[in-house]
Amino acid sequence: MTAEKRHLLPLETRSLVYEIAGKRLIDRIDLRISAGPITVVMGPNGAGKSILLRLLHGLKTPTSGQVLWARQMPNERLRQRQAMVFQRPVLLRRSVAANLDFVMRLRKAGGKDRCNELLRKVGLEKQAHQNARDLSGGEQQRLALARALAMDPEVLLLDEPTASLDPASTAGIERIVGAAHRDGTKIVFVTHDIGQARRLADEVIFLHHGRVVEQAPAAVFFDQPESPAARDYLTGHIVL
Repeated sequence: MTAEKRHLLPLETRSLVYEIAGKRLIDRIDLRISAGPITVVMGPNGAGKSILLRLLHGLKTPTSGQVLWARQMPNERLRQRQAMVFQRPVLLRRSVAANLDFVMRLRKAGGKDRCNELLRKVGLEKQAHQNARDLSGGEQQRLALARALAMDPEVLLLDEPTASLDPASTAGIERIVGAAHRDGTKIVFVTHDIGQARRLADEVIFLHHGRVVEQAPAAVFFDQPESPAARDYLTGHIVL
């Protein structure tokens, strides 16, 4: 990883709380995420995974506590050095190339050569002139990744990007994410798929009831989870 791509990290949260109508969905999370490893965030439905990612990216405002990027409070300048990909991408009613070009022009991130390079990287060069909304689900998600990577982000946040995809499409997304990581981009990946987490994770953050129950190297987490909630989750039992 290049020194340039370390500047936004570490990412820290301090006593992070998020509530809606008096219900606490994120409960006093203290967390530190460093440059380097692929960080996978796991946990049962309702654990707070997606909300945590949105808080980190600045799409939601904490009820209390702090999110700090390299000891700095979030601002628009810092957020432009991150990118986020959602489970269901929102695409413009334009061609594949035009969707990518729009984002690149907005952020002044390169021209036609860069656009073509990114489409090749995600395997969509043959669909460049096709309407983006006519793509398959997997192709749409690859386009969403191309738009995110066009920003050359230091940190890429992914919120269950393969949740509704078939195995072949999932494998394609994982290859793109792996290549981005090898190019020096920090990956924070939310998934409920244990097999996917085993394939991708260098470290695991496990959430339960809005709290970080465990943060550990992937090998340690999968072989020797410390908490009853994590053990139940990994063995397929209902986590209460």
